[in-house]
Amino acid sequence: MSASPADLVREFHRAFGLDARDEPSEVSPDLAAHRGELLAEEAREAGEVAVTGPLDRLAHELADVVYVAYGTALVHGIDLDAVIAEVHRSNMTKLGPGGEVSRRPDGKVLKGDHYEAPDVAAVLRRQGWTPRGEA
Repeated sequence: MSASPADLVREFHRAFGLDARDEPSEVSPDLAAHRGELLAEEAREAGEVAVTGPLDRLAHELADVVYVAYGTALVHGIDLDAVIAEVHRSNMTKLGPGGEVSRRPDGKVLKGDHYEAPDVAAVLRRQGWTPRGEA
């Protein structure tokens, strides 16, 4: 059984002395900006390779996007697996009660009448986060 992306990235952060938090928290503006730059760089590279290929390079770039996203979550102390599960729960409510799907012309699935927005704040609160102004 392989380790989860969160476990692998935590191992990397520990081995290289990078930030890692156990509870959701704000980070310094400099660190937040750095993580944002890393995310943008990886997303840009994946977007370019998605058009130009080849497939093995696309797979690598997609993995880099996920790796940096998990690292950014770790720096902020966010259990990203739990957040993804909540977003998935929400996304599944886009399916109508009779199984109908509403799409844009380009194929993107749209929110239907039964859509329920994800409650990410609740997920973070369960992880120990207190929003600003509630402390």
